[in-house]
Amino acid sequence: MLERRSLKAPITLGVVMIVLIVVLAGVWILGNVLGATGNLESSVAFWVILSTGTVLLIGVLGGVIAYLTLTVKAFKLNQRQSNFIDAVTHELKSPIASLKLYLQTMTRHSVDAQQQEDFHQFMLEDVERLDLLINHLLDAARIDRGGDVADDELVHLDELLKQCGSAICVRYRLPEETVTIDCGQILLRSQLIQLEILFRNLIDNAVKYSGANPEVKIQVQLTDDQHVVVFIIDNGPGIPAHQRRKIFGRFIRLGNELERSTPGTGLGLYLVRNVVKSLGASIRLQDRETGTGTKFEVTLGGFIPAELPDNLETSHAN
Repeated sequence: MLERRSLKAPITLGVVMIVLIVVLAGVWILGNVLGATGNLESSVAFWVILSTGTVLLIGVLGGVIAYLTLTVKAFKLNQRQSNFIDAVTHELKSPIASLKLYLQTMTRHSVDAQQQEDFHQFMLEDVERLDLLINHLLDAARIDRGGDVADDELVHLDELLKQCGSAICVRYRLPEETVTIDCGQILLRSQLIQLEILFRNLIDNAVKYSGANPEVKIQVQLTDDQHVVVFIIDNGPGIPAHQRRKIFGRFIRLGNELERSTPGTGLGLYLVRNVVKSLGASIRLQDRETGTGTKFEVTLGGFIPAELPDNLETSHAN
């Protein structure tokens, strides 16, 4: 998946710079002609030509700086795309190689019932890993296109968080108490699919980068202005302050892609940023108060404070 950028800006900039250089050359020639005839110094033309040439020169220099900026951005984009290709290649190759090994073993050797059951479980996990990767790519593509804006619906936030946390624990084969949730019964008028993408990726990120013994805490609070604040706190090494804005970029993963021990494509937090923007919410990143770790703070609107009438339908996460 490549980041699509319009060619309009660099093409327009190139045309403008060419025109400025041609006009500047014309002014320089005119100045030399007037100087040769001896009329330049005795007329206002000297100051007009000098001023025009200065403005054009400044314009050309500004264009050169803008072109250099675009070049640097393109270089960084190429690096991110290279990281993305490395990540996707690894994410595809690992489960496929694992599936191939288990299938070959079951085909060429006699295995007992318990081994077959274990192999089937491992293969199912590999298929789920591939399915998750494909969903990530589809989510990113849909968000890039702008997607169809879903209608708001009534969502039980407490149930959604529990199901997202449980799914992540199952994926990484961790006990369910790895993700603890402190959330009362909270009802939101929002978009279920968008919220699921948001919290699934934040919880996955927290578990994945917390080391060998992850502990993720999810706390939910209500503000005086009827907003819902969700805190997702992990016990990982944390994120340096100067890189906190960077991690929400597309294809961004800190460090060398080929030296990582954690799976991923660099799209998770990119999806989070775009979903937050789509929902009109906000997200803030800070250090954990005690010990090492990272604390994501998501502020959502759409809280329903009153009791839900019996004739209203609600949406539950699947």
